[in-house]
Amino acid sequence: MSKLYDIPLTFNDGTVGDFGRFRGKAVLVVNVASQCGFTPQYGGLEALYEKYQAQGFEILGVPCNQFAGQEPGTDEDIAEFCDKNFGVTFPLTKKADVRGKHQHPLYAELTKFKNGILPGLIKWNFEKFLINRNGEIVARFAPTVEPESAEVVAAVEEALA
Repeated sequence: MSKLYDIPLTFNDGTVGDFGRFRGKAVLVVNVASQCGFTPQYGGLEALYEKYQAQGFEILGVPCNQFAGQEPGTDEDIAEFCDKNFGVTFPLTKKADVRGKHQHPLYAELTKFKNGILPGLIKWNFEKFLINRNGEIVARFAPTVEPESAEVVAAVEEALA
């Protein structure tokens, strides 16, 4: 069984749960920010979510203010921004650290995943981790990789197969 499923999460609306709510689903976990050059990716993330959600796909956005202070708002501000500007319907956690002394346990586990391109620490906003239905981390994508790119779509479809 995947260690990921036991990791506690507090969602943007204050509800508490764990990553186990995604058991049996493919999940793209993305550290997000509202004032980043990559912020328009929210639109692509929402489109990807709408396209594949019925097949068992989820996206979990993790707002983070660790990179150039690009997520300064409160959890309420973030939720309002995402809804108003991008119609985001996928779940968001409360703002969290994705690296450093106070790194969220989810990111402590995710950053153990090694691929040749992006090993180790999160480098910037909008890095993406794909977890398959078995709770295995199967891909990691750089912030520059768009959510609707052929690379991400192919990986999501394979994770859902």
